[in-house]
Amino acid sequence: MSYDNFETLAIRTQIDRSENLEHSVPLYLTSSFVFEDAEDMRASFAEEKERNLYSRFTNPNTSEFVQKICQMEGAESGYAFATGMGAVFSTFAALLNSGDHIVSCRSVFGSTHSLFTKFLPKWNIETSYFKVEEADKVESLIRPETRCLYVETPTNPGVDLLDLEALSALAKKHDLIFIVDNCFATPYLQQPIKFGADLVIHSATKLIDGQGRVLGGVTVGREDLIREIYLFARNTGPALSPFNAWVLSKSLETLAVRVDRHCDNALEAARFLEEHPRVRQVKYPFLKSHPGYEIARKQMKKGGSVVAFEIEGGIEAGRRFLNAIQMCSLSANLGDTRTIVTHPASTTHSKLSEEDRLEVGITDGLVRVSVGLEAAEDIIADLKQALETV
Repeated sequence: MSYDNFETLAIRTQIDRSENLEHSVPLYLTSSFVFEDAEDMRASFAEEKERNLYSRFTNPNTSEFVQKICQMEGAESGYAFATGMGAVFSTFAALLNSGDHIVSCRSVFGSTHSLFTKFLPKWNIETSYFKVEEADKVESLIRPETRCLYVETPTNPGVDLLDLEALSALAKKHDLIFIVDNCFATPYLQQPIKFGADLVIHSATKLIDGQGRVLGGVTVGREDLIREIYLFARNTGPALSPFNAWVLSKSLETLAVRVDRHCDNALEAARFLEEHPRVRQVKYPFLKSHPGYEIARKQMKKGGSVVAFEIEGGIEAGRRFLNAIQMCSLSANLGDTRTIVTHPASTTHSKLSEEDRLEVGITDGLVRVSVGLEAAEDIIADLKQALETV
């Protein structure tokens, strides 16, 4: 029996039951798998049959997790990694050669920026950036050696939006691999492949796990591209552990109900912040004041869990705000059941120059809130009392 509804797919997609007919999928905590005889072993390594050989390659738990993400994203194939950055690095390392070129939005996760500017150049792979508000200039950055177009939407930490359909058309025109980091939206809120993406990457550590327990990453998309990524990962070893895959697969069963609550709470918090006298600007995709509101309505089901806002008083006001927080957590993670508050200019992005921070919209007073699952009134009460100190 096949299912079309997201919630049912998330719960009813699972590997075949063993002879024990377990209701919940068991853990397969094994490093390797045995063979019936010499011919079975030969045929398996020759890939004449599809089976598990070694958990660095595949494992029933990781296969189930990947299968679920593929169905949710509308992807042909996928591979799961130990972390989100493992997925990002392995995707580029598998698909690019020395001399290749990437075009990327400048608003990307800090470690991705470091990958593009510090590590890939060691292998003669260059990246050209465009700003969110200058998406019309993307085509001018494309060279004969350009291989990939890469974006996050919504972006981290400024919660800006990019038009996936328009960028996909441009990528196809120039025969580029269009890669989208869909971490902030999750497959529940946004499916970039429907808008023309070739590959979709997730840090499963965030909303997919949703409870701050395990690390994980996944890349899904076109089968021919995933094959190259799989061969790279099979030999270099960034595979997701079976235990973490089992946790993440179980987490997907509650993704829809959790993300619905995250979004409802975030929208309430954003509306409160928009009316607060000490707040200059609020960015949340489903606020009509967001510059990308129409794009959000076109490609997202709801606005997500992250709200960015700017407070008066710069870096010192940001520090005072963090120090005044009582219930919410001060952490570098996001997508947790617990609301998390960060002040990028004094913490996660403090090593960047002011010019570099402003390039990606990180002002001295920018605060990012990953809105959790607590009662919305309690989240708002904590933000309100902390704002009174700035």
